Amino acid sequence: MTARIALATAAEFPDLDDDGPALLAALSSLGIAADAAVWTDARVDYSPYDLVVVRSCWDYHERLDEFLAWADRVAATTTLANAAQVLAWNTHKTYLRELGAVGLPVVETTWLDPGDTFTVPASGEYVVKPAVSAGSRNTNRYVPGDHDDRATRHVRSLLDAGLTVMVQPYLDAIDTAGETALLYFGGEFSHAVRKAPLLELGMPLVTAAFKPESMQPRAASPAELAAAGQVLDALPSTAAAVARRDLLYARVDLVPGADGSPTLLELELAEPSMFLTLDGADGADSAARFAAAIAARVGG
Repeated sequence: MTARIALATAAEFPDLDDDGPALLAALSSLGIAADAAVWTDARVDYSPYDLVVVRSCWDYHERLDEFLAWADRVAATTTLANAAQVLAWNTHKTYLRELGAVGLPVVETTWLDPGDTFTVPASGEYVVKPAVSAGSRNTNRYVPGDHDDRATRHVRSLLDAGLTVMVQPYLDAIDTAGETALLYFGGEFSHAVRKAPLLELGMPLVTAAFKPESMQPRAASPAELAAAGQVLDALPSTAAAVARRDLLYARVDLVPGADGSPTLLELELAEPSMFLTLDGADGADSAARFAAAIAARVGG
């Protein structure tokens, strides 16, 4: 019997993201029928599907409670990947605080909650962003002394909206080395890409679903692979309470820290771009690997 899955997406991307065609073709070659399903469409019945895979639900941060309630409803009728409790944990970036607390190298972060007072950092470029965000929305890069009023207004607007705010130093190595995004399917490393610098000093806030990115294949270094593995292996000790092998997909975004060692910028377990059209430095087929991980979940 042919397995049937749903690939959950946002209304803005009813035909999936740029990875969609490659993934659909790879699934079809394995005898898996896949439908794109807009998560906000109340008419969709998920119970006939063998698996629902969260993909390009990039508007979740605008209606997080609704998204998490949707995940719980889907998980009550069929298998959801990643699991609903993982989505609830990972869609709020305070997960970085938990990972830092267990000793992982995480980008230094000052956390502000509604009612707190923002103080402009004394020196060094810095980044302001909300703890619930995607696609660089409501995120900006500032210089002390040059953007103090603007940064203060930015922080105040987020806090007034009831959001937790993150203030992080901007790591200069991003401008030269970029970020390394490491993709894992079924807990196993698949491929890596280099993400070029994304934030420009004092740029207009992003209003589209995401800020366009420039990527290229990259061979992950042994140090980056080791750091990413440590992050994924630490998950059972956090509120995520999940083993890496139980994650259908994961993306670990690393940047060189002040000493050059890999430092965690973000861990994407909810709806990451997977860059399946970039096959990685080894030339392998990442779409086929992702499809194989999906097939393993539905017994194929």
